[in-house]
Amino acid sequence: MSALFTPLTLRSLEIPNRVWMSPMCMYSAASDGPDTGAPTDFHLTHLASRAAGGAGLVMAEATGVRPDGRISPWDLGLWNDRQQEAFARVTAAVKAHGSVPAVQLAHAGRKASVDKPWLSDRYLPEVEGGYRAVAPSAVAFDGLPVPHELTVDEIQQLVRDFAASAERALAAGFQVAEVHGAHGYLINSFLSPASNHRTDAYGGSFDNRIRFALEVVDAVRAVWPDELPVFFRTSATDWLTENAEDDREGWTGDDTVRLAKELQAHGVDLLDVSSGGMVPDARILTGPGYQVPFAAQARTATGLATGAVGMITDPRHAEEIVAGGQADAVLLARELLRDPYWPQHAALELGAETRWPDQYAYVVRRRTKR
Repeated sequence: MSALFTPLTLRSLEIPNRVWMSPMCMYSAASDGPDTGAPTDFHLTHLASRAAGGAGLVMAEATGVRPDGRISPWDLGLWNDRQQEAFARVTAAVKAHGSVPAVQLAHAGRKASVDKPWLSDRYLPEVEGGYRAVAPSAVAFDGLPVPHELTVDEIQQLVRDFAASAERALAAGFQVAEVHGAHGYLINSFLSPASNHRTDAYGGSFDNRIRFALEVVDAVRAVWPDELPVFFRTSATDWLTENAEDDREGWTGDDTVRLAKELQAHGVDLLDVSSGGMVPDARILTGPGYQVPFAAQARTATGLATGAVGMITDPRHAEEIVAGGQADAVLLARELLRDPYWPQHAALELGAETRWPDQYAYVVRRRTKR
């Protein structure tokens, strides 16, 4: 039997297989008006089609917990009733295809308020519909404006914002909430010494730098049902400290193991392991599965379930990752844009049972038997 196509149970939730859809920003929501941040028919089609394609879990893109937490003005949000109601259509469609709907709750921090990447990816000032970025320290990212350094009161409000969005996510029908702590966005920028220069209880020591992340996790876990899992996405390394030719101090794989132990104690059920995003010029040696060792390291050291991401495109490679115990699931992003039915095709290649919708199955299976 294929390990990739066996169910995974986290708490009381059974996820039908180990091929999951990673969150990917589509920059396709309304940027102003009453439907700001609400998923559209495009998002419904985009996410439901990956469920029909056989992904066991389908995760909506980085979803802002407040207006100024979006990467771009066209990102999804979950801070009002209109957004919550629109998301309910999406979760119902994903469930109808037998998949688990998940959402990534996010705040972009100092990387907020930028244009769509296929237009310019430049910073958008308030006069162009943008908003002021915030961060743990007044340290800009790669030519973007210097962000506002958050006060302690503002940090505590952000913790409440994450909890409020988690409550809305649950009401909208999501079964998994993921806290976005990666790619140089707000929570990640608290974790890394490359971006966090604070000298109060939220900066300096490792314990202080992880404080905000744990407070957000505690707040989300407090409103999320005990029987449903909470994920945390991390950048396992900034790719700075490990590079002998780079004298900048950053977050490391060993730091991720330490964080994973804390997250596990605070009720996180799976660590979604990515990397990078803190600085634009880090030297990253990429290749198929180049981030998998970080997922394996955290899993081995803590026993916490992990998800592996990054240039996993071959079904047999994905099977090896799961069967070999390097991770409990693989999350695909760009490959599922190229081929929404990758899980179905992978199941056929690995000799596993496919999960085609009935409307497709009687035709597709008939042809595969010829």
